[in-house]
Amino acid sequence: MDAVDDTKTLGRARLDFASEHDIDEFVEMLAKFESGEMPADQWRRYRLVRGTYGQRQDGVQMLRVKAPQGVVSSSQLRAFAGVASRYSRGFCHITTRQNIQFHFVLLKNVEAAMRELADEGLTTREACGNSVRNVTGCPYAGTSETEIFDPSPYAEALTRYFLRHPLSGVLPRKFKIAFEGCTDDHAVAAINDIGWRSRIVDGRKGFKVTVATSCTTFFPSSRCSKWRKRSCACSTSTATTSIRSVTG
Repeated sequence: MDAVDDTKTLGRARLDFASEHDIDEFVEMLAKFESGEMPADQWRRYRLVRGTYGQRQDGVQMLRVKAPQGVVSSSQLRAFAGVASRYSRGFCHITTRQNIQFHFVLLKNVEAAMRELADEGLTTREACGNSVRNVTGCPYAGTSETEIFDPSPYAEALTRYFLRHPLSGVLPRKFKIAFEGCTDDHAVAAINDIGWRSRIVDGRKGFKVTVATSCTTFFPSSRCSKWRKRSCACSTSTATTSIRSVTG
């Protein structure tokens, strides 16, 4: 598994996770819903996986945008500010899963907001609903003196692997993954469906993998492997996600 796009580039080589096709499809499905061609329950399932939540207030939506591993650029921050001022309430919320949320967005404005965000590489795809949610990382990644090694490149690789993956949007329940590189579990990987903890064994970098259930109540995860080599991240995650898709 290639964890970085260019080994000569420090940090994230590209920040683009967006797809114009996602937005074009959203607009098409919205038109079908508004014309009565798509039933309300089918529209609800669809829009959730595209990051659009209905609010208790009529006619407005909450739009959730992914910031994988919490990494954003200055131009992306300006895009957040622009969407907040034009389509929301002038501010946004940062979630514990390193997403950005905009409330009170009119449904007719969701397309414009999505396109402005996509221009800066930002996506709402699989930010909500029964999907593989945003892959989170340690807030101290790359800076902590207790860091074993920075797992951010592997978290990004897994993000790109699952984004628009055939399994990602058809799960019976949401599925959460976190990476932690420090000796302390700042990312709270232990309460995620899959937690990846950096380890070095016999001079080789790898991960301690834990499998649990993402609940609002803390449950310690069960250890499925003491150590997995770095190249196993995608295959291990796919296998675990496939089990969830079958068993719920």
